[in-house]
Amino acid sequence: MTRIDYRVRAAGPLQGTIRVPGDKSISHRAVILAALAEGQSVVSGLLEGEDVLGTVGALRALGVAMTGPEGGRLTVQGVGLRGLQAPSGPLDLGNSGTSMRLLAGLLSAQSFATRLVGDESLMKRPMERVAAPLRLMGADITTGPNGRPPLVIRGTGALTAIRYALPVASAQVKSAILLAGLTARGSTEVIEPAPSRDHTERMLAGFGYPVTRAGREVRLTGNAGALRAGAWEVPGDLSSAAFFLVAASIRRGSRVVLTRVGMNPTRTGVIAILRAMGAQIDVHGETHVSGEPVADLTVSAQPLRGVVIPPELVPLAIDEFPAIFVAAACAQGTTILHGAAELRVKESDRLLVMARGLRALGVTVEEYPDGLAITGSPVRGGVIDSGGDHRIAMAFAVAGLCADGPVVVRDCRNVATSFPGFVEDARALGFDLTVETS
Repeated sequence: MTRIDYRVRAAGPLQGTIRVPGDKSISHRAVILAALAEGQSVVSGLLEGEDVLGTVGALRALGVAMTGPEGGRLTVQGVGLRGLQAPSGPLDLGNSGTSMRLLAGLLSAQSFATRLVGDESLMKRPMERVAAPLRLMGADITTGPNGRPPLVIRGTGALTAIRYALPVASAQVKSAILLAGLTARGSTEVIEPAPSRDHTERMLAGFGYPVTRAGREVRLTGNAGALRAGAWEVPGDLSSAAFFLVAASIRRGSRVVLTRVGMNPTRTGVIAILRAMGAQIDVHGETHVSGEPVADLTVSAQPLRGVVIPPELVPLAIDEFPAIFVAAACAQGTTILHGAAELRVKESDRLLVMARGLRALGVTVEEYPDGLAITGSPVRGGVIDSGGDHRIAMAFAVAGLCADGPVVVRDCRNVATSFPGFVEDARALGFDLTVETS
């Protein structure tokens, strides 16, 4: 397989206006809920990254007819809550943990067997935390060694609702339980220890299915009606925008505008953290699309300072920490993060891989079991191994903007899972970024 590497050199100020691709979390859920609706739905702004295409391919294998995606537009012929069909073989979800966890909930409620597999990275990721609550609902679900994939689900078609307190805030586990609860007997209730992304709850309500939210508790009753098909627009992905928020903040003289970015309050921790570090991020043009708040963001370069990241912001910025760590490396003083052990079980151990990469660029990093302490210092050029992790690859591409020599980031192929147009958008804003293959 051809390996893709990035080489980034410091250049002039970043300038321009772009629209980042559709939100990955919302894209997954839009495809799943449209498949479960009755009638035809049209999704626009869909992220056509490999992760979302994994969900599209899985649902096609489960008997859902779709046209597209093309230009971010996907037409879905929904089959209803009980209309999925047994696949002819295992469902290969590539690198997408979101696909595997959400589909585990959905497929636990079906009346046929399925086997969920993925690439080498996904087959190392923990799945027992989603399997355990589904078993409490009556699902017959097994994992591989150490609670990792493959997942084998022998659907019984007869689940029972549960009241479940999540041990760790997780939008994916919460969503899997809610999807299983759509056809379970009784009222399914999920209690979170801290807020996590609420896209599933918002979108279920948008598709006409009654959901109750009170504080940190979410509740729905099984078999309470059908999901109504319709049109759905996916806003821009704040997780993708985060790389350019940091890039424009650290590159002197920069000013970048990002349009129609999703501003869900369970996702804006990255903006709060960067502002606390001194970043100038202006929000304007606020509106709503398909139940989600969106806005344009203008970011202008400002000196950054180290901060202690408040624990309540950690779950609201969990996917954006690779970018935040680069901001910390370019800030004055020390940035300290605790309470983020979740980062060790993402596409890579992001605490380990980011710490190792930053040290290779001359940055002082102390690693904790649940976080990092990063002391800003002059960043030098070097060669970084991304660990095959798309967000780490993009984060170190941003780090190249403030390095005293070229930064080469190895193994960037998986950037296509979440941001297939990253290189083009980065170059349009002024990155000196070349792609090398071997």
